[in-house]
Amino acid sequence: MKLRVLEILEDKNKTKYWLYKQMGMSYQNFNKMINNETKSIKFENLEALCQILECTPNDILGYDKNQ
Repeated sequence: MKLRVLEILEDKNKTKYWLYKQMGMSYQNFNKMINNETKSIKFENLEALCQILECTPNDILGYDKNQ
């Protein structure tokens, strides 16, 4: 399972910095989440991502069944 946030940002011509300012969380936690270096994500953060990026959890979450 991985987050596809960087791909979505690129499609929308937005930067990681822009999203970081919108999220209002610590940079360390934000960076780990965006770079798929975390093992969990809070539902409130997932909901915030969906609202800010105007997408659904299905758009954000990716699953590679080969891993």
